This record gives sequence, structure tokens and C-alpha cells, in this order.
Amino acid sequence: MVIKELLAREYPFASHFLDLDGLKYHYLDEGTGLPVVMLHGNPSWSFYYRNLVKAISDRFRCIVPDHIGCGFSDKPGDDRYDYTLPRRVDDLERLLEHLKINEKITLVVHDWGGMIGMAYSVRHPERISRLVILNTGAFPLPQEKPFPLPLSICRNTWLGTFLVRGFNAFSRGATLVGCKQNPMSDELSRLYQLPYNSWKNRIATLRFVQDIPLKHGDRNYELICKVSDGINQFSGLPILIIWGEKDFVFDCHFLNEWKQRFSSAEVHSFPEAGHYILEDRQDAVIPLISEFLYRTG
Repeated sequence: MVIKELLAREYPFASHFLDLDGLKYHYLDEGTGLPVVMLHGNPSWSFYYRNLVKAISDRFRCIVPDHIGCGFSDKPGDDRYDYTLPRRVDDLERLLEHLKINEKITLVVHDWGGMIGMAYSVRHPERISRLVILNTGAFPLPQEKPFPLPLSICRNTWLGTFLVRGFNAFSRGATLVGCKQNPMSDELSRLYQLPYNSWKNRIATLRFVQDIPLKHGDRNYELICKVSDGINQFSGLPILIIWGEKDFVFDCHFLNEWKQRFSSAEVHSFPEAGHYILEDRQDAVIPLISEFLYRTG
């Protein structure tokens, strides 16, 4: 089956675009009802949430952007776009303003989507009704957690740049290690990698890693500390945490941090699943999220 037919089968949604100062910002807007905003991370795209959108769009309005440089959004050079966390939050803010979302939103966040979504939440705490947290962080690297060597190579070396942009190593590697219990098929892996088909189109997969703040003095470290300090105000909201424990980055050190901060959250942890938990254990995870949204909505 050719790639276009595969995509149409797996991702049967209408595309929408917001003009961000001349850049096309792609997003899904499916269904009606209370808004559920789903934020992907790196190196995935809105495709990651396709099965959740299919499951809940009969009762909820599902808004799923592709961050600039990802998915079907434009992939500009550094001269046209600042690939940093504050700009990502600004983009999300402009999208929700454009859509005139007046109701409180439910945020579903994964990977970098957690930091983007929680930074938005700290800016607009009055806009948040519920949180669904999937293998992500919104605080500095836990002290007990060493920074993974593969990320260090990508973040800090010319070799990492060459591998990520020249050979798509980050996106390809994620499809290989992201699902531990139910490995991705070759077809599914191709769809995850689809937007990242050239050196030019892999800029965001590299810039996301390079933008990780690890210590004082790193760009945006103060911002993530501010977000870290601010997220505790959401501890009284309905919160669902779902985790794949075999994630080599967002492992149980991160999970334990979330559990300490949100002690009353509903937690479901899968010891044999990996980073792409919504893919790896979709059989269990999608019903859990659906039931949580219906019960608390």
C-alpha cells in the first residue's frame, strides 16, 4: 500500500491552517463539545493522537496542532522562526484565540507537549479544567536522573546534527524504541517519519533537543523553573497520569515527580510499555482516557 493510502486510512481528518506571520500552522479540529487540546512532542506529530481523536470526537471538540517544523506545519529555517519554548507557547496561545475557545480546556500532553502545555497553563490557569499527562515533564531534569547519552550527543555535537538531519536518526530511532510491548510495524513507522523526509524538514527534531535547558544559564532554564513552580496550583483538578515505564528519557524518575506534585491524580503505569504509550498500549490507554473524560466532564 502506498504511503498516501496508508495515511488516508490511519489519519482521515480535514486539515486546517492558521497563518502565523506568513507560516502555516497546521491543526486538526474534529468533533463538537467541550474542547480537548492535545499536544505532541518530539519527534512525533499530530498523527500520535489519531486514535484518541477517533474515539472521543463524538462527544468532544478535539484540537490537535502540529508545532511549527512538525507534521504538516511549515518547516522554516532559523531566519524565519525561533525554535524555542516561549515561541511554542505563543503559537498555542494564538491558535486558541483564533478558534475563539471560550470554555475551559482539557489538556492532553506528551513529551515536549508537556512543557509547552503546562507553560501555557501557568500563563492562563483560569483556562484549564483537566489534565491528561503521558510520559512528559514540566520541570527541570530530576536530580536522580542522568541526561541520556543519545540526547547529549544530539544536543551538543556536530555528529548529532549530522545524524538527526542527515539520516533522520531521531525520528527513525524513536519509532524503533518508542513502543516496547507492541513494536511498530514498518508501515506505521513510515507514517511517523513521513514529515521528516529531508535535511531541511528535520530542523525541528534537532532544535527541540538543542532547546532542552539543563542548568542555570541555559536558554529558557528560568522559564521551566517558573513553570515548575507554577504547576502545583493545578493539583486540585481532575488529573489522569498514564505512563510507559520503559521510556529511556521520561522514566519513573519523572513519573515519581508527577505523583509527588499531584498526589490525588489517577495513575495508570505500564511496566512493559515505552515512550509512545498511546501507541504501545492503545488497547488500554484510549479507553482509560475516554472514560476519564466522560466521567469528569
